[in-house]
Amino acid sequence: MATRWPTLTEDGDGLLILDQTRLPGDAAMLRLATIEDAAHAIRVMQVRGAPLIGATAAYGVAIGLAGDAGDARLSLVIETLAATRPTAVNLHWALARMQRVLQNSALATRRDMAWKEARAIATEDKAANAAIGMHGMPLLRAKWNGNDPINVMTHCNAGRLATVEHGTALAPVYAAHAAGLPVHVWVSETRPRNQGLLTAWELAEAGVPHTLIADNAAGLLLMQGRVDLVIVGADRIAANGDTANKVGTYLKALAARAHDVPFYVAAPLSTIDFACASGARIPIEERGAEELGAGAVPVANPAFDVTPAALISGIISERGIAAANELRQWQS
Repeated sequence: MATRWPTLTEDGDGLLILDQTRLPGDAAMLRLATIEDAAHAIRVMQVRGAPLIGATAAYGVAIGLAGDAGDARLSLVIETLAATRPTAVNLHWALARMQRVLQNSALATRRDMAWKEARAIATEDKAANAAIGMHGMPLLRAKWNGNDPINVMTHCNAGRLATVEHGTALAPVYAAHAAGLPVHVWVSETRPRNQGLLTAWELAEAGVPHTLIADNAAGLLLMQGRVDLVIVGADRIAANGDTANKVGTYLKALAARAHDVPFYVAAPLSTIDFACASGARIPIEERGAEELGAGAVPVANPAFDVTPAALISGIISERGIAAANELRQWQS
């Protein structure tokens, strides 16, 4: 999908990113020229969303090898980026892939190889997310009564701003909108970082009807029958289908189950951590108290929660839709 504000684009020996900490009030590109720039951008959420974090980290490796592509430098760059955020598995997947490709490459070509592999990761993300849209769109079409808009509820931001292009949870929405299906999105504000405002911003840019709601209004809308299906993204999916996503997702899944509303998770295969047996083993990032703006009040600020596989109607990936407890069929 064409946009005047790409989430990332190469810029010579650096990378231009859309600084998401300035949205929705100010859209501006920021240049990452050093490994410190890339690590900072991931840590403070100038880029966010598991797939985009992974792609940015891959480019961060290429940037970090400027002037020194030796083994010690490669290890330092990987370690620096790996320490930025613990929950999003795409970060560690991308870094492991970069290390695997580069560790046995000739020093003279290592940096060129790094740029090539980062570019491949970004290109593959675009294709995977477009496929998620195509696989998920029939779920929306099946809910259309021929007249009224299809009402989709989401949480946090799993649109194009969380990816290189297209989005994950919003990819089926964009595909349906492009196909002429009437779609309306209920957008949770998503405390504490209000990332739902990013969803509202990008939906407005794409011309998709939407309504911003307080997080705590979601249960009421589900009870009132004003939601046809829920689609959320993921930062890590365990092998058994348990899914970590922005905190508040679990409550939506519980409310959806109580009111017989389908609840789907959309994510590329790189988000599935087959080495993680269950959600109990997913590390939950605890962010700073300042994000809640609570002054000296004691604060707990977990960034994610885990939705059990039993509450998930299906996982939408680039390979199709599978029951949450049947993901092993996608393990390569």
